[in-house]
Amino acid sequence: FESEIVAREAVGGIIACTQSPDHIMPPNATLLQHRLGLPVSVAAFDYSLACSGFIYGLFLAKALIESQSLDNILLVTAEAYSKLIHPQDRGTMALFGDGAAVSLIRKGTKGVGKVVLGTDGSGGNRFIVPAGGSRMPKSSETCVEIANALGNVRTPENIHMDGPAVMTFVKKRIPDCVTGLLHQAGYTQENISLFIFHQGSALSLDYLEAALKLPKEKVYRNLARIGNTVSASIPIAIRDAQSDGLIVPGSRVLLTGFGVGFSWGACIVEC
Repeated sequence: FESEIVAREAVGGIIACTQSPDHIMPPNATLLQHRLGLPVSVAAFDYSLACSGFIYGLFLAKALIESQSLDNILLVTAEAYSKLIHPQDRGTMALFGDGAAVSLIRKGTKGVGKVVLGTDGSGGNRFIVPAGGSRMPKSSETCVEIANALGNVRTPENIHMDGPAVMTFVKKRIPDCVTGLLHQAGYTQENISLFIFHQGSALSLDYLEAALKLPKEKVYRNLARIGNTVSASIPIAIRDAQSDGLIVPGSRVLLTGFGVGFSWGACIVEC
């Protein structure tokens, strides 16, 4: 979590996480290489994950550095869910915010420790944009508006989120993910300075705080100010927590992401 200045020629890779890319092709990471003036020796690729995307990105960056493939990696997490939400779907419109973050992952610095990841694809249809991919290409039929029982309007080209199912997933998977990580790392809650969860919803944050019996002062929140910014939510929360003086040199922070897929992950970061 240190602020560093790195020369363009020292950057070896760009990993970009987004589900709302500029184009179907080429990948956003390749466009960023050009726009940032980085050398053509840069390895650049996208991956498609949502609310767990930052944790998966740390896992990828850590693996590439530990394999001695790259030394300096830009991890880009950026989402514009407003492009995927129908303006009359109150269930999603009131929750999400567009956001982006860039994190520099470097060799030889304190940082990412133990990482745990998980996937349950049986919940894939609970948080989905049905149309627009190869399985259901956009057509005159996929842009037809449909109102649900609550009066929310959307088309198959918009986000469809089953809120209760997502919350059931959070309850089933995330407390065990956090306690499992602590056990594997040999830590207790008392060894963690701050817990930063994906800023999914106030309901999910309230539940995790209560289920894990965490003191309120150890659970960071900025949801009320910026909304759910998907894969960018954790790095934005890290920067805000630093600005608030809650992350300082020597802090040990536990990060947890969860959402679309269903997928989840957690890691411990030493500052």
